Amino acid sequence: MKTFAIAVAVLALFASQPAVALEQSASVKVTKLLQSPSSWNGAALAYPSGQAEVTALLVEIAPGGETGWHLHPVPSFGYLLEGELEVSLKDGSVKRVLAGQALAEVVNTLHNGRNVGKGPARLVVFYAGVTGSTLTVKE
Repeated sequence: MKTFAIAVAVLALFASQPAVALEQSASVKVTKLLQSPSSWNGAALAYPSGQAEVTALLVEIAPGGETGWHLHPVPSFGYLLEGELEVSLKDGSVKRVLAGQALAEVVNTLHNGRNVGKGPARLVVFYAGVTGSTLTVKE
């Protein structure tokens, strides 16, 4: 129990420090795209237990196209490279994402992504799962 308390104290100390993955210099420009303890609907993020595995996907949605209702059982975030995307929840909540914006996706919550732009929507999605985990579950 004492070891756990020490670990929590150390994590709390580091949690108050800004996260820096790479120092900026004359030849390296660093731009924070997203840092959030919660998904866009305000739900807290929590990592699954097991052997960590990250997955990155490039997703392309045609104009007027939709992902269909689905959920992600693991934390994920996306970065919209091109286009305009509207993400809806069953409760009527809607999040509009424009090219160049990042989004912490909802976890274990049904949602539908729809391309509301005139051209293709291209986004990179990063999943923080565990080896062998399912990343997307259709309704």
